[in-house]
Amino acid sequence: MRTPNRPKHARENGRLAELDLLRFLAALAVVAFHYLVAYASVWGDRPAELFPAAAPLAGLGILGVELFFIISGFVILMSVWGRGLGAFARSRLVRLYPAYWISLAAVAALYGLTGAKALDPKLSTGEYLLNATMFQRLFKITDASGVYWSLWAELRFYLIMAVLVVIGVTHRRVLALGGLWLAAALTLKLLQHAAVDVPPVLTETVMPDYAPYFVTGMSLYLIHKHGHSWLPWIYVAAGYALSLDSALARVHRRIDAAGFKNMPVTDTGVVVALTIVFLLMALAATGLLRLKPSKLLTALGGVTYPLYLLHSVVAVAAIPALTGHLPPWAAATAATLIAVLLSYLVYAFAERPIQRLLKPRRRTHASDAPAVQMEKASVP
Repeated sequence: MRTPNRPKHARENGRLAELDLLRFLAALAVVAFHYLVAYASVWGDRPAELFPAAAPLAGLGILGVELFFIISGFVILMSVWGRGLGAFARSRLVRLYPAYWISLAAVAALYGLTGAKALDPKLSTGEYLLNATMFQRLFKITDASGVYWSLWAELRFYLIMAVLVVIGVTHRRVLALGGLWLAAALTLKLLQHAAVDVPPVLTETVMPDYAPYFVTGMSLYLIHKHGHSWLPWIYVAAGYALSLDSALARVHRRIDAAGFKNMPVTDTGVVVALTIVFLLMALAATGLLRLKPSKLLTALGGVTYPLYLLHSVVAVAAIPALTGHLPPWAAATAATLIAVLLSYLVYAFAERPIQRLLKPRRRTHASDAPAVQMEKASVP
């Protein structure tokens, strides 16, 4: 039975298989960026020189995390609608930590039990333990894995959403939050461009570089849930404009650090890639991009988070061993396949059983179904 005034493209069971696919493609984009462009210490050579034809496109894989953030804005709002703070907190803990702890243990074992040096964070036992909380950046401790940086942004977004849950999630309040957050992000960006010192606590809270992605995802969910409305679309447009500035700045920082030869990504490429990301999410939100749910797509969505967390460990362990026997392309392909297979094993035989064990049973009402089924799509 369809909810009154519910848009035709909004699905009652909450399962958006296209988001599973988009998340997996975003994870593969990040893997391509790291394997074919970023991980010079792993290869013992500049990857862009080993893969000159692929590097300009693979370099755009750095924006895979931006797609994750938009999906997170969409799905987290979907999952908190009609839920209490306790349910939201439990769902995030159960979703985030099992695969994270497995990846952290893999990192610690890799550098503690082998002679691996590439990407070594050089952490003490205490620093690894602090990483286990996922709040290491709050204490200025290095991430055990470079990919953990995005989780700190996610955690701050969850805190903001927790405040919204306490106040009460309604259409108007989500719109108010989105407008205020975008205004604050724009203000901080203008101050930063004007070389005005901004208190770090304000920057950490507002997240001017990432807020546009989260607000865009939230706005697209409102469109998905309630249908077309001018204000959410204005937020999407504003989020796109602010995101261009953030994405270009992030890529420029990478180019400044490595040199254009080693990060051969153009501004035009960034604009095109980010435009495609926003278009794909808009198509998914409005129902113009629809895929039939399947076990394969569900598995791909489930593999995404472990793949994001573990592919660096696989690179350090596998690529140096493979390069002695295989050409670079074959070594990169084999490492990717190993990472996907390992991630599936973690998802199927560790993450899901642990989540089922830790997740409290609760009655599922029709209004809760989207949150129950979609909450797994929220993190990289």
